[in-house]
Amino acid sequence: MPTISLSDGRCTGAEALIRWRRSTGVVAPDDFIPLVENTPLSGLLTYWVIDTVAVEMGDWLRANPTANLSINVPPEILGRGGMEYVAGKCGLLELASQLILEITERGIPDLLGVEAINNAHKMGLRVALDDLTLDGGSNFAVLVRCNFHIAKLDKSLVAQINPQNPSPEWLTGITALRQMSQMIVIAEGVETEQQIHALHMANIQEVQGFYFSQPISAVDFIAFHHKFAIQIDLPLDALP
Repeated sequence: MPTISLSDGRCTGAEALIRWRRSTGVVAPDDFIPLVENTPLSGLLTYWVIDTVAVEMGDWLRANPTANLSINVPPEILGRGGMEYVAGKCGLLELASQLILEITERGIPDLLGVEAINNAHKMGLRVALDDLTLDGGSNFAVLVRCNFHIAKLDKSLVAQINPQNPSPEWLTGITALRQMSQMIVIAEGVETEQQIHALHMANIQEVQGFYFSQPISAVDFIAFHHKFAIQIDLPLDALP
């Protein structure tokens, strides 16, 4: 899924997503990821994704040193060493400065996980808190305990920006968060020009969503990035 900068419209990188293709069709992540979480399969699946990213995107990362790629990591495997071993074995660890680890807010990391998050910068890695909902739940507990570089707003928040509600209350909170911290904020699920405008006015730096692209294959993304690696015009002034 491409990530787009709101300051100049460039494609800055992507998030690696997983799809399960079967003879009967594609199984949506929402149907199988919850079944994998907090089981031994969560680590195996993550290690497979890391290895696949190295094969499909390693050369692209090396050719585009300012671009980044994020990988979703379940909290329960953090700090166990397996992820670092796989990344080192497949050569992805040498590109650590271009990698972002996305930790879902659905799970709270244990002490080993917290230590791994807070020490990720020593390896050159950045860490993002994914699916931030601002509902006062577990995500705030994780934010307090961990040093995150990036906050990713859940698509349910962005969906609240509509003609009937052009400026939801949470936008004010995000603006304050941006002013008080050095965190980059990325909004997911952007589908309309109105949402782009509202997010830009709230000083949110980057976005993802169907307005720009649906999830695409690695080959198609590389072509997408080549097309949008330079500045493009965004409809930031189209709305009052």
